[in-house]
Amino acid sequence: MKTKILLILCLFTSVAQAQFVANNKRVADVYFQNKEYYAAAVYYRKALTPTIDSANFVVPFGFAEKIKEESPKKDEFEYCTYQLAEALRLYKNFGDAEKWYSTATEFTNPKYILSGFWYAETLRSNQKFNDAIAAFNAFLAKYPLKDDYVTKAAQEIASCKFALYELRYPRMYRFDRLKNKANTLGSNYSPTLKGANLYFSSSRPTGGTGKKEVLTGNDAKVVRKETPYLNAVYVTSGNPLSEEVTVKKTAIEGKDRESAAPSFHPNGRVAYVTSWTTQGNKKIYQVNATPDAAREWSEPVELGSQINVRGFNSMQPFVTTDGKYLIFSSDRPGGSGKFDLWYAQILIDGALGTAVNMGSTINTPENDEAPYYNTANKRLLFSSNGRVGMGGLDFFETDGDFSNWSEPRNMGFPFNSSKDDLYFTPLNNDESEALISSDRESICCLEIFVVKKNFLVIQGNLFDCTTLKPLKDAVVTLADSVQQFKFTTDELGKYTFSVNSNRQFKLTADKDKYFSKILNFSYAQMALKDTLFSPELCLTPFEIDKPIVLKNVLYEFNQATLTEDSKEKMDYLYTIMVDNPTIEIELSAHTDSKGSEAYNLDLSERRAKSCVDYLVGKGIAQNRMTSRGYGKTRPIAPNELPNGKDNPEGRALNRRTEFKVTKK
Repeated sequence: MKTKILLILCLFTSVAQAQFVANNKRVADVYFQNKEYYAAAVYYRKALTPTIDSANFVVPFGFAEKIKEESPKKDEFEYCTYQLAEALRLYKNFGDAEKWYSTATEFTNPKYILSGFWYAETLRSNQKFNDAIAAFNAFLAKYPLKDDYVTKAAQEIASCKFALYELRYPRMYRFDRLKNKANTLGSNYSPTLKGANLYFSSSRPTGGTGKKEVLTGNDAKVVRKETPYLNAVYVTSGNPLSEEVTVKKTAIEGKDRESAAPSFHPNGRVAYVTSWTTQGNKKIYQVNATPDAAREWSEPVELGSQINVRGFNSMQPFVTTDGKYLIFSSDRPGGSGKFDLWYAQILIDGALGTAVNMGSTINTPENDEAPYYNTANKRLLFSSNGRVGMGGLDFFETDGDFSNWSEPRNMGFPFNSSKDDLYFTPLNNDESEALISSDRESICCLEIFVVKKNFLVIQGNLFDCTTLKPLKDAVVTLADSVQQFKFTTDELGKYTFSVNSNRQFKLTADKDKYFSKILNFSYAQMALKDTLFSPELCLTPFEIDKPIVLKNVLYEFNQATLTEDSKEKMDYLYTIMVDNPTIEIELSAHTDSKGSEAYNLDLSERRAKSCVDYLVGKGIAQNRMTSRGYGKTRPIAPNELPNGKDNPEGRALNRRTEFKVTKK
């Protein structure tokens, strides 16, 4: 599990007493092979610069030149430099790893070709996204193979671009690291609530001094004290956000085993937990509540082969809020890649059905972990490093019912960081407040954060532009670059949205027999207000083949040229055409009775065409419009009064430009 943190060797004065070997490089190799990356980094650093404090991982001044000068030791220098960078990265000390990888990228030995990839990855982890894009491209330019690293580099470049966009338009969340004893030395993660109690996992010190342990590798051995940092499940009572809480280790563990990530059945009588030994695979166990006040939970019982497959890992169990399914992460056969999400039905008698893979819509070739599913809103949250995101494990959300899932959506910045973000548990029913685990503020270790969703309210009323009466049952859609929401107006034509993104929005209002209307809210508008109103939003009714007069569209005297003022009036029709991209129209011009029929017909045709040409010039497709001149053949008012005198008002009404929808 990623959360087993090797910071555990910070008290390093006792780490390598009584070594079987004295060579720093060989000692470092033993630690590296045993995944003791912090210890490995210390000894690779000693091997490179034995006179400098081993806890200081900064690249010494002139180090690269030193490698070139001391050519007899060049191979050893390059090996230890690369291994030090690797150990620091695997220990998740990306800041120092970046510097050593930067040096290793200059090596010409093909065995260090991946230095370029990992250098770019550490840049991304350190939020140097533009530099990371350049470094990934440099890696691709010199990497000779066509393998997974090429695919990963392309995805990482896409992730860096995504991160740069997200940093420009952050989602509206507030994050606070828990300031109580839930966060302490080691890694603290997988918070979950059971009644008034907060359960979580931690690799904090157990209080013992440890025992001697022999580590072996490449025919070399070192002796160290077994770390007192062990993963176990802890509990606090009362308000988990309070700064003063009492933390107690639970009995949810087996003898000589580490345990983490508990999940409780809604009935309160059953829990599932991940458990493992130093040398064994991670497996899911079941524990049952007991009436014994001294021991709240029974001894863990390993689940059967439907969940735990011999030789593979199963971890991070989660019981759905209705108690019907157990979801977990596993690298068992039959998945899409490394760790996939699987689920098994929890039968009425508590037995578990056969595990089913959650499918390629959810799972990726990389790691998909830490599920949370709310039956009420059919929302699944999980973490993945196999999709475009901010970096590391990112939270994704999807909607579905185990038979079908929507495409997972990245929850964006700041919900996600450039490091690992996983384990979600809500603090309230609408999930607007929650606890998560993240190493965003740590060199190496997960910590527990409380996240609160902030909202921006967008609301207004929708009216008929002609009658000014409210429009009921109109559909108003609010969308940004990654999501959309729909609202149906009430009797007052009112619509309301509560969203937690302050990026640019597009609001679309639709109703049958009305032109749709679109409004765009810029980022600047969103940033200035916490509520946006649009009280003047109205829709214009229309019927197929029923003409609509474009008011005040005028032409130069005896010409077909639109006046400048008329062009602004034509923009009203341009907006309709943009907001309603499927409609087709006929644009027509009419004259009064002055002049011959042939002259008026020709003038009206040229005027109608000039209107179409104006719209084409603004980008409306020609095939959506036809022009037609009717001359004086279709008056809508008398050109003369009943007494035979001229009627200027009537002639003015007849000199008009109209459009009608011919196809919806």
